[in-house]
Amino acid sequence: MSPQHEALLDAAARPYFGRGAFAWQFGRNKLRFDPVFSTLLQHGYLPDRGSLVDLGCGQGLLLALLVAARDQFRGGQWPPGWPPPPLNLILQGIEFDPNRAGVAQRALVNQAQVTLHDIRDAVLPPCSAVVLLDVLVYLEERDQFRVLQKAAAALEPGGLLLVREADAGAGFAFLVTRWSERLLEILRGRLRNRLHYRSAMQWAGLIESLGFSVGVESMSVGTPFANMLFVARKC
Repeated sequence: MSPQHEALLDAAARPYFGRGAFAWQFGRNKLRFDPVFSTLLQHGYLPDRGSLVDLGCGQGLLLALLVAARDQFRGGQWPPGWPPPPLNLILQGIEFDPNRAGVAQRALVNQAQVTLHDIRDAVLPPCSAVVLLDVLVYLEERDQFRVLQKAAAALEPGGLLLVREADAGAGFAFLVTRWSERLLEILRGRLRNRLHYRSAMQWAGLIESLGFSVGVESMSVGTPFANMLFVARKC
């Protein structure tokens, strides 16, 4: 990892310092060890203009990373070989959990708009990008379809949909993923909550059925999990 990459991740975690020890430590570790965050910037997936809506944004880590990326790039501290980050993108997040939404709102004040709402019922604004990272698995299958359908309706032609979910057809790696998610649900006190997985082929087929062209990329490098990133463009 280059010094500029290290500095970017530190800058993205900095707004959470003073928001509670857990929020800062979780954010710092998640940004550093979950490959999806750096991948989105390294591959230049995100549009430069318009607006991005992060559905189920949690404490707003992706939004914080994009804010830090803009500042680091303009300050001349950008990882060598990486494409420029989005510099003119309006950032929005929607989160159901009031504690996480509150952390995001305080950390990203005047930088991104984060609203407390259930994404199953939220009205999505017109946008150029929608992101769903590890969110759909917590919804019933009919609600997974409804949320993706709303994202498709909100996106402009050629708009970007990014979905990261586990591949239920990935054998042992999927079992590790499922066990890990079940443990997290137990720790959150949600013993009865049932998660709704699909295989990578099923996820891709569902997204394609809503009028997207879909590319699939493994998002498990450096982890024991079966995560896949679905990069979809609205046709």
